[in-house]
Amino acid sequence: MKKTLFSAATLVLLAACGGQQSSAPTQSTDSASAASAANNTAPTQANVAGSLIDRINNKGVITVGTEGTYAPFTYHDASGKLTGYDVEVARAVAEKLGVQVEFKETQWDGMMAGLKAGRFDIVANQVALTSPERQATFDKAEPYTWSGAAMMARADDDRFKSLADIKGIKAAQTLSSNYGEMAREAQAEIVPVDGMAQALTLVQQKRAELTLNDELSFLDYLKKNPDSGLKIVWTAPEEQKVGAGLIVNKGNDEALAKLSEATKALHEDGTLKRLGEQFFGKDVSVK
Repeated sequence: MKKTLFSAATLVLLAACGGQQSSAPTQSTDSASAASAANNTAPTQANVAGSLIDRINNKGVITVGTEGTYAPFTYHDASGKLTGYDVEVARAVAEKLGVQVEFKETQWDGMMAGLKAGRFDIVANQVALTSPERQATFDKAEPYTWSGAAMMARADDDRFKSLADIKGIKAAQTLSSNYGEMAREAQAEIVPVDGMAQALTLVQQKRAELTLNDELSFLDYLKKNPDSGLKIVWTAPEEQKVGAGLIVNKGNDEALAKLSEATKALHEDGTLKRLGEQFFGKDVSVK
């Protein structure tokens, strides 16, 4: 489910990059907090007020680009409040920094371009930033989530401990995803589906034995569907997991360091653990 920026070789976290998008950019302001980096060259309103590090040091307002339609990371709750794991992490980071935060809801397809153009200071939207092209333009602060590929099967099925165990087994997968490619490389029998929801239904119905997808997506599903009769039976090893963090434009090294320090402090004081348990039923801030 991640909204991430990956190289073609990366075998994790791509399935949800085409997730939900807001129909039109909107804007919401929060006095709690968030943080990250402004484009130092674009003549935006934010830059007129000074550089990002100046606004952080002077306890000003920073702007955060996020979708607002990508649950459980960034969405509106029943009352209409903008919330989600990434949103609440951004607020907590800003509180650590002593700044106010203004969220600017933006469609995913234009989000990184908006950051580059200086329409907001940072992006909080499950961005892992693994593409070399993106790494040349943007920087990522200390990760606040870690995730990788995972396998879901029926709760009473204990056959699968690794990818090697799925040879010849029916795996419900979208044909164009990296997870489908992983299943094919493991010589599973592919049962084509349109998305994760259909894949999980087929596993429940015993029309497939398992499905591969992003671990955070599975955790979100299991938290919302505790009686699904399904369980995670395998997750990718640590070295294959990818971290998502707050994203800023290059050239904001001092502000980036402060964002990373604040994120680390949220690790240490238990805030990230609490937010992970709130939105996923598990601490997702550690590998």
